[in-house]
Amino acid sequence: MGQKIEDYIFDLAQPIVENHGLELVDTEYQKEGQNWILRIFVDKAEGITLDDCQEISQEVSAQLDIEDPIEKSYILEVSSPGLDRPLKEKDDFKKFTGHLIDVSTYAPVNGEKSFTGELLEIIDNKIKLKLDNDDVIEIDRDKIAKANLALEF
Repeated sequence: MGQKIEDYIFDLAQPIVENHGLELVDTEYQKEGQNWILRIFVDKAEGITLDDCQEISQEVSAQLDIEDPIEKSYILEVSSPGLDRPLKEKDDFKKFTGHLIDVSTYAPVNGEKSFTGELLEIIDNKIKLKLDNDDVIEIDRDKIAKANLALEF
């Protein structure tokens, strides 16, 4: 196939998801216990419904049956990204400016690899975070291993 399964599925599912007026947030393919799970996370401003998930699942499943990109048997799940929604694309960071986020980096930035702070802005390919101690740091997006909305209690 040449590309990661998650990227292939993302490209396959995106037009289907957008055709329903939804946003494709992320895809995951991982082994859990005895089963391989293919997850597709979708969202829309007012929140997704069970019907949304079912429609996307049926259409993506039909397309997967035609293209058959995964050799192993797997379980397809379509769901909301949840409260700790991943941030991947530049538009995700723009959309959630002002929110508290968790960021993990591949290599240390200022001696740390994990940060929680208010997303102040994204400029070019860098995000600015205001940490709890009021320090402001900049992190290159290509150094981010994972970024999610932080759960606030």
